[in-house]
Amino acid sequence: MRFNLGSKLAWAVLASVPAVALAHHSFAVFFDGQKSVTLTGVVTEFKFVNPHGLIVLQVKNKDGVAEEWKVETNSPSILRRRGWAPDSLAAGETVTIEGWPGRNDAHYARLRSAKRANGEPIGKPMGSDD
Repeated sequence: MRFNLGSKLAWAVLASVPAVALAHHSFAVFFDGQKSVTLTGVVTEFKFVNPHGLIVLQVKNKDGVAEEWKVETNSPSILRRRGWAPDSLAAGETVTIEGWPGRNDAHYARLRSAKRANGEPIGKPMGSDD
């Protein structure tokens, strides 16, 4: 059996599909859409990357001990449509995040909205009119 360049390319694309499919996941698998979480903390990192951005926060628990929370965002293309940019958050900035908690209680959430310490919204919240 002989393969030409086109068939080799087609096989290469097909071979990569499972990896791409695993990289993007369903909201309902990881997050509880029936619950909400509100986090106020200090940004330690903001990644404006595909397939989902990431905000890392230090949040004080009820005992005053800082805990790391990771908040998944939409993709950069969707964030841009919602008014975000790669420099929308800076390390050291205090923010309040509202979102949906992770199903496994691992200090993981999905972003619904974000506000600066002065109450100014960052971008448009999820579910708002575009």
